[in-house]
This record gives sequence, C-alpha cells and structure tokens, in this order.
Amino acid sequence: MATAQQPLSISISENAAKHVGTFMSSEGKADGVLRVAIKGGGCSGLTYVLDFVDSAREGDKIIEQNGVTLAIDKKSYIFLAGTELDYSGGLNGKGFIFNNPNAKKACGCGTSFSV
Repeated sequence: MATAQQPLSISISENAAKHVGTFMSSEGKADGVLRVAIKGGGCSGLTYVLDFVDSAREGDKIIEQNGVTLAIDKKSYIFLAGTELDYSGGLNGKGFIFNNPNAKKACGCGTSFSV
C-alpha cells in the first residue's frame, strides 16, 4: 500500500497573508519578501523563523501566494515542505501558526518542533 506524500510546497492562508501585508507595511517593507526559515534551538530542537526582508537570496525557493512572496532557503525547505502558514488572532490567539506535517513533536509555544 502506498503512503501519501506531503505536498512539495509551502502555503500561506489568506488570513496569514492579510496579517503579513499589514505587518510589512507598518515596517516600511510593503514591497518586501517574507523569509521563512528554521534554525536549531528551542525546546524541541528546531525553531521557526519569520523575517521581513527586501529581497530573496540567490538559491532561495520562491513561492507567491495570496499576494505574499515567500523566500525559503534550501536547507529549511526540506523541513518545511507541505507546511501551511496560518494566523490565529483573538483572545487565545498565538499569532502565526505553522501547520507542519513533518513535525513529529512540538512544544507548547508552537514555535519549536522536531522531525
């Protein structure tokens, strides 16, 4: 029996895209790029990183969706393939949420995971 493969892309929800646009405008980077990456650290081993930058770097994977341009370095892309970036607001909202099918374990803060 074949197992389902994860999509080889990263997506951003309309709600997250709306908030990215608002935050980028407030930082004076309305025409910029959202860099999505991972780095070692956090309580589960890897941590998500979001950064507003002026442009992508050479070799980045570029994804454009819902009016937002995402730039992901190759190393991070391996761990993020299939991930949806969402946004949760309200009283119990966490802000940006990574729905990562590759994460085998995550911590309570939602920004640290392991594979």
